Amino acid sequence: MGLMDRLRGELIDIIEWTDDSRDTLAWRFPRHQNEIKSGAKLVVREGQTAVFVDQGRMADVFEPGMYTLDTANLPILSTLEGWKYGFESPFKAEVYFVNTTRFVDQKWGTKNPIMLRDPEFGPTRLRAFGTYAFRVSDAATFLETLVGTSGDVDTGAVTDQIRNLIVARFTDVLGSAKLAALDLAANVDELGGFVAEKMADDMDEYGVEVVTLLVENVSLPPAVEKMLDERTSMGVIGDLGAYTQFQTAQAISKAAENPGGGAAAAGVGLGAGLAMANQMGASMMGGAAPQQAAPASAAPSAPPPPPDAVSFHVSQSGQSAGPFGLAALREQAASGALTRETFVWSEGLGEWKAAGEVDALRSVFGATPPPPPDA
Repeated sequence: MGLMDRLRGELIDIIEWTDDSRDTLAWRFPRHQNEIKSGAKLVVREGQTAVFVDQGRMADVFEPGMYTLDTANLPILSTLEGWKYGFESPFKAEVYFVNTTRFVDQKWGTKNPIMLRDPEFGPTRLRAFGTYAFRVSDAATFLETLVGTSGDVDTGAVTDQIRNLIVARFTDVLGSAKLAALDLAANVDELGGFVAEKMADDMDEYGVEVVTLLVENVSLPPAVEKMLDERTSMGVIGDLGAYTQFQTAQAISKAAENPGGGAAAAGVGLGAGLAMANQMGASMMGGAAPQQAAPASAAPSAPPPPPDAVSFHVSQSGQSAGPFGLAALREQAASGALTRETFVWSEGLGEWKAAGEVDALRSVFGATPPPPPDA
């Protein structure tokens, strides 16, 4: 082997990139004054693409493999440099390695609520979030639009732009789909696919492809979610009357367990529960319940019967007869069967007394007139 061959062998260089990071998208191979020796080895690993740049102009692109750099595999660079018959001396060029693997578990979400006219709730606001995965699909375009002269570029250079595009296209898809908010959960897979398809042309301009896009959640404002929870609870309750009776029974049971102060509380809770049941029942029946209950509440209560009159037993021929009320005694007095000397007895009298001595029987005999004045 001659001296020139030995020197030429020592000048052979290896150009490669071993990436131990998880977020680097592009990396420029560091060369002193960008000099590459003739016959250098280029190693491009799986998930990488190597791009040669000559004085700011895109040249040759290499897919995974091992290459010996010469005019045969550098046609564009040879044309730019004017190498008609090959080259033997070192040349200047920049070599960029682009990571073409998938970057997964990237987060996206709406910073502000999305205004939407829902067919069921009317104008409402929605929030959504999820994940996506992307990869560099065109290394040359990616270098031209996003890398420029940077020595290395990580995922942060593109994720913000991708998130903004996802939110914008997600809003477009929601507006055109005209799905009810309650139906979105059943169509999240289709929504993610539509959004990824709709933003494909935008991403092609950067040489980037959104491989998968997942919509994990679409949420309503807290006030609307609270109303939905109450509506769901009403549907679970079913028979409102039976539920009210159940609640009342529970209140009475709790009051019995607390005899010191639970009775009054149970009474208040029972009254409130019945009033609530009447109101809700009336609203469900269209207001018919109060109209039916009005006549019953307006009907006057019947007065209690008058107490029984005082009755007396009467001594007749040594036998007790009666008892007789005052009306019957008046008839007897009018017929002469009852006189002031007739003995009578009633509850409250300690013994038999003459009828004329009993104050309660004065009305039976009438008042005795005073003696007439002297003529």
